[in-house]
Amino acid sequence: METTNKIKVIVTGATGMVGEGVLHQCLLSDKVEAVLVINRKPCGVTHPKLKEIIHADFFNLKPIQDQLEGYNACFFCLGVSSVGMSEEAYYKVTYLLTMHVAEILSRINPDMTFCYVSGAGTDSTEKGRSMWARVKGKTENDLMKLPFKQVFNFRPGFMKSFNGAKNTLPFYKYISWMYPIGRLIYPKGFITLEEVGKAMINTVNRGAGRWILDGKDIVAMANS
Repeated sequence: METTNKIKVIVTGATGMVGEGVLHQCLLSDKVEAVLVINRKPCGVTHPKLKEIIHADFFNLKPIQDQLEGYNACFFCLGVSSVGMSEEAYYKVTYLLTMHVAEILSRINPDMTFCYVSGAGTDSTEKGRSMWARVKGKTENDLMKLPFKQVFNFRPGFMKSFNGAKNTLPFYKYISWMYPIGRLIYPKGFITLEEVGKAMINTVNRGAGRWILDGKDIVAMANS
């Protein structure tokens, strides 16, 4: 059943492409009452409902833990590419860091909806040949075991940025021309950051009926 609670959300990764897009939608949405971003460096955005905490060590949240209470959503957009990384290094940044933050948030905000940006091709079995897909799969699986109200794992493919975005990945600028064609031919794999943000917002009060959301599911939730 849909509820109408105002959303108070923590957004991580707001200085990255996905996080910037999600933050943008949160600030635009009248469903979102307050936004807290936790960054290692300033995101460069100011807004009446936005609060920013600059914090260098995500493995030690004790100095800011009291400021994380009272939120009913977390849109976790913090992540790195596995390109050039060892499995050990990728595991630390992707799995250990995510779980550390999530465990603290689930303990102090049990009524929280946690939306995790995973990726198309993530391996839920944790046994496949792709290193990044195994690590992402383990992260998804273990997030589901935490005592959150709800957990949703977002598995987008290509994500089109928005006009005015500052953190679009460089190679996206060269392949953005593919988006209209890709959306037409393979809509599951081509979505927009606007849709990602809107879908996350809608999951908080509406749920989603499933805990893994691919591109098609994200578009449907964005328009629900």
